[in-house]
Amino acid sequence: MLEYRYDPSIIQITESVNEQDAEFRIRLLQEEPYLARLKQIRRFFEDNDIYTDALFYVYKNHEYGAIVRKEYYVDFVLALMKHQLLQSVEWKPSP
Repeated sequence: MLEYRYDPSIIQITESVNEQDAEFRIRLLQEEPYLARLKQIRRFFEDNDIYTDALFYVYKNHEYGAIVRKEYYVDFVLALMKHQLLQSVEWKPSP
């Protein structure tokens, strides 16, 4: 299981997980440079050959959603880290 941390003055992330996927709601409190970074993550997942790994959508007020298949959860979280939307990521033992 991954545990991640982010700066709550820049971004808010909520996550709900079910058996097949995880849904992320991401709200950017500071648009620049973070919106461009989020778009890079979206482009990465949309441009690969796997069409159902992550599906992205946009809400009002700088809020974005992503439904990520369970087997791509780690890839998605690490992409958030790579693009500096997260401050840290670490493995935690499952309860």
